[in-house]
Amino acid sequence: MSELTFEQMLEESLKTIRTGEVVTGTVIDVKPDEAILNIGYKSDGILTRNEYTNEQNIDLTTVIKTGEAMEVKVIKVNDGEGQVLLSYKRIAAEKGNKRIQEAFENKEVLTAKVAQVLDGGLSVVVDEVRIFIPASLVSNVYEKDLQKYAGVEIDFVISEYNPKRRRYIGDRRQLMAAKKSEMQKEL
Repeated sequence: MSELTFEQMLEESLKTIRTGEVVTGTVIDVKPDEAILNIGYKSDGILTRNEYTNEQNIDLTTVIKTGEAMEVKVIKVNDGEGQVLLSYKRIAAEKGNKRIQEAFENKEVLTAKVAQVLDGGLSVVVDEVRIFIPASLVSNVYEKDLQKYAGVEIDFVISEYNPKRRRYIGDRRQLMAAKKSEMQKEL
């Protein structure tokens, strides 16, 4: 066996990574707006707040701990400064996609907090997947002001699931109509 130089051993210990690859990294530093992970590559990976979650003003120091192992997706191997850009949100969205598909196929009732009140309806987030509930499907009666739903947890079912167009439609009216007919039967 021949003697390996330190440089050769170092090169062998570092793996090559590609864009789109899922890697496991260890958190080595956390700041309020970004986390730095050791991913076993020649440079560390950076996970920004925007690539961690959809929540705008979250402080990463409250949700990520130093020394924690995280599964992340490589977005860019070299961002121009030699850094590797990572995403946690995209892996969570892929897992969430499977969850939404199962809920759609099984007609499962989901519960989520209303993330945003839009002009045409409500937006909720389930496992980092944004689901739109049109105003016509929010209630079984016409609701002029949807603002009362802001930040409230609501139940709904997935009425349309189209991952190719990233179109996920929720339906709350269906549940309310079923509940109403159930109550009428009891009377």
